[in-house]
Amino acid sequence: MKKVLFATVLMLSSFVFSQGKSIPAAFEDSYTKENAGKYEEAIKEIKDVYNEGSYPINLRLAWLYYEAKNYTTSISYYKKAMNLMPAATEPIWGIINVQVAQEKWTDVEKSYLSILKLDPKNASANYQLGLIYYYRKNYTLAKKFFDVSLNLYPFDYNSLLMSAWTNYLLGKTSEAKVLFNRVLLHYKNDSSAMEGLSLIKN
Repeated sequence: MKKVLFATVLMLSSFVFSQGKSIPAAFEDSYTKENAGKYEEAIKEIKDVYNEGSYPINLRLAWLYYEAKNYTTSISYYKKAMNLMPAATEPIWGIINVQVAQEKWTDVEKSYLSILKLDPKNASANYQLGLIYYYRKNYTLAKKFFDVSLNLYPFDYNSLLMSAWTNYLLGKTSEAKVLFNRVLLHYKNDSSAMEGLSLIKN
């Protein structure tokens, strides 16, 4: 029993302290330096207490390297975080930030699809994929993802508007008309919704 207790205390102490500084203190100092735009110094604070098996530490480093525009290293730490917590979507959202900064749109699409494998009803990922396919003029596929987003948030302005236009472009004018009119409940003179309604004859 004493051996188990000692091992537990030792494990906890190695988590809280590293090289004479506590991990909470390192995080606090890294936030201060990040807010001052001193990203390399903020990174050093976390690297000084680095623990390869720590999800928060790897995630924090990934974000700081993203802020420092060191995108390759940022993704490497996000992937370490993903390996530690395979069910988490948080690191994938971080990777998407990096991919957007690099304008790697095909990779962005793949990352959103990865999120949906873990969280099929994620409204934001469904909406963003809907946008991707809408602007590719693949309206059938766009509708599939917009429908999920709209079912989860039936009065969300963006989901209503994009679903309205998608339905219109698919020839589903009755559905589009209902959705455009719901958009007008947000903004009575919304120019996009008014344009859509003007194109519907009946």
